[in-house]
Amino acid sequence: MKKLLIEIVGWYGAAAIILAYGLVSFGALGATSAVYQLLNVTGAVGIVIISMTKQAYQPAALNAVWTVIGLVALMRLFF
Repeated sequence: MKKLLIEIVGWYGAAAIILAYGLVSFGALGATSAVYQLLNVTGAVGIVIISMTKQAYQPAALNAVWTVIGLVALMRLFF
């Protein structure tokens, strides 16, 4: 059951990042919108979780940085 949950989290991460990119690329969201940043942050966290579980450290590192960038962007939006 735990393995299935981790897989679902990983697939959510991939889907959220793709959705965020698609929505911005086609003009449905702005790059500075909170929804875009939330999709990026939650998606990146999902990829970090699945990557660490599978000991795939390159995507984990990339998405850890992606998460920090997204969190900073969110803080700038709200504070």
